[in-house]
Amino acid sequence: MQAYELQHTTGSSSWNLVETPQPQPGPGQALVRIHAVSLNYRDLIIARGTYPGLKLPLIPCSDGAGQVVAVGHGVTRVKVGDRVSPTFFQVWTDGERTPEKVAHALGGGIPGVLSEYVCLDAEGLVVLPDWLSYEEGATLPCAAVTAWNALVPQGGLKAGQTVLAQGTGGVSIFALQFARLLGARVLITSSQDAKLQRAKQLGADGLINYRQTPDWEKAVLTLTGGQGVDHVLEVGGAGTLPRSVEATKEGGHIALIGLLTGAPGKPDIRTTSTRHLRVVSTYVGSREMFEDMLKAMTQEKTRPVIDRVFPFTQAREALRHMESGGHFGKIVITV
Repeated sequence: MQAYELQHTTGSSSWNLVETPQPQPGPGQALVRIHAVSLNYRDLIIARGTYPGLKLPLIPCSDGAGQVVAVGHGVTRVKVGDRVSPTFFQVWTDGERTPEKVAHALGGGIPGVLSEYVCLDAEGLVVLPDWLSYEEGATLPCAAVTAWNALVPQGGLKAGQTVLAQGTGGVSIFALQFARLLGARVLITSSQDAKLQRAKQLGADGLINYRQTPDWEKAVLTLTGGQGVDHVLEVGGAGTLPRSVEATKEGGHIALIGLLTGAPGKPDIRTTSTRHLRVVSTYVGSREMFEDMLKAMTQEKTRPVIDRVFPFTQAREALRHMESGGHFGKIVITV
């Protein structure tokens, strides 16, 4: 079979297409024929060598969807023919996050899914509803579950509240869709007016071009009558967190998710405690969260937003498209 391997860390050029033996499922495992894979910013920083704890060579990417073609001894959760997507953390099925549960992340701590066939823990698989395509299902394990966890299990989002989503990448667009699904108001930022208009079509209530308005936290306050937002999905990191704090109302919630500006953000405890802000690190989520999210999406057939689909032979080009920052929503590779 064919698979991509990360053999060194020099960016998109470090993904090498190789021939490798097809795996066979052991006890508790399922063999999945991968049909589609989606990219996350994490895949880019892994390829650049700035992600901790890597052991090379490594099959990259955490997010995929495919069909079960064989199962190992003792597997009852899935059967041959099921359309499935793997959980980001293969052993975090439910409950609170623990170091043990997050030690098995696909495409990082363990081999990923950018391959024709993958053996996965059967307990780490989620059966996809029929109305989602493989390409759409492949977008869900990391970005969608992260947005859902930030807003619902951790955030406790309520109808009528206001959410600030930063940028128009996968996590932020899913956050926009989920917040609207749950009756919340959404403000969104971008450096491009065209992307902001696309976000408006998806239901964004407030649009902020942070290139034209560098002090975008002031624009957030204006759009919320001086109150600030109830929830912020903080994907920028150290470069944007201080502004996110200023944009959040007293008693509000900030989900620390990303590091697009180069480093994770560390909140000023004096400021956050004085204003009673709840600042929580969000690291994807459990299988239970994934399944609850799918139930909510099914209510109104909430379809993931796919920016562009690349063929398997152009996986490097897909990663370069991620690096360019020109995408709106998710980038997908068909296998």
